[in-house]
Amino acid sequence: MNVKIYSRRHETFRVTETIGRRPGIPLRSYGVDLCNRRCDCRRFQTLHYPCAHVVAACAKVNLNVEQFVDDVYTLERTLRVWENEFPVLPDLSTWEVPPTTFKLVPDRGLCRNPRGHPQSSKIRNEMDIREKSDGKRCGLCRLAGHNRSKCPQLNYHIGQSSRSGRS
Repeated sequence: MNVKIYSRRHETFRVTETIGRRPGIPLRSYGVDLCNRRCDCRRFQTLHYPCAHVVAACAKVNLNVEQFVDDVYTLERTLRVWENEFPVLPDLSTWEVPPTTFKLVPDRGLCRNPRGHPQSSKIRNEMDIREKSDGKRCGLCRLAGHNRSKCPQLNYHIGQSSRSGRS
């Protein structure tokens, strides 16, 4: 990290990353403001924990970086969280379980059909209704009344295929 001091009084710095950069990729530069606890990488203000840029800036001016660690990360706070005692659960055989006062009845509408095609659970609307068609259409000319093998334009389509030049 290359650290330039902008203002020692306001504790603002410009930190440029130089380690581990591949050739051809421009260097990244971040502004660090220690008074307002901000860094342009946004890790410092998001995690309330010093990022690498803040550590580099503190090292440049011989500041203790631990003063920028939030109280949440201190050992005392962590131990205070875990000092509470958890009650021991009694033996499972001594638990008093009230009898069930209702009967579970399965919904037959949700059961799958064991034979045939599965039943659709889709709710149909206007988009799903198809207009009546004229029947099957030809795969070549897209007209109704005949199919691909009986198409009147069959010779025209075959004449334009790539096989026509092999005679």
